[in-house]
Amino acid sequence: MNIQVQSIAVLIARALMALIFILAGLGKIGALAATAAYMEAMRVPAILLWPTIAFEVGAGILVLVGYQTRIAAALLAGFCLATAALFHTQFGDQIQMIMFLKNLAMAGGFIVLAMHGPGRFSLDACRCKDRSHPAGS
Repeated sequence: MNIQVQSIAVLIARALMALIFILAGLGKIGALAATAAYMEAMRVPAILLWPTIAFEVGAGILVLVGYQTRIAAALLAGFCLATAALFHTQFGDQIQMIMFLKNLAMAGGFIVLAMHGPGRFSLDACRCKDRSHPAGS
C-alpha cells in the first residue's frame, strides 16, 4: 500500500474513532438527568458527568484533527477500559457483553494510534514539518 493511501486510511480511522466520543459527549448534554442517574446507578458519582462530557468531546476533537494525538489516544484507551469495567460487566446480558467487547476493541485501536501516531494528515504532522523547516531557512 502506498503512503498516500495509508495516510488517507489513517485519517479515516481517526475520524471513525473520534466520532463515537464526540457524539456520546454531545448526547449526554441532551440527557443530563438520565445520564447522571445512570452513572449513580453504576456507583459512579454524577459530579463526574461534566468532566466526562468535556473529556469525550475534547479528546475526540483532538484525535479527529490529529493534535496531541498520541496523548489523547492513550487517555481514550484508558477511558475505554475504565468504562468497560465500570458500566459493562453484566455478562449475562448479551448487549452488555457486546458493549464490553466494543470498549476493549476501541481501547486496542487507540493503543495502536498512540503507538504509531496520527499520520501525515494531522496537525501533529504539520507541527513536525514546521520544526524541521524553521522560518527563514
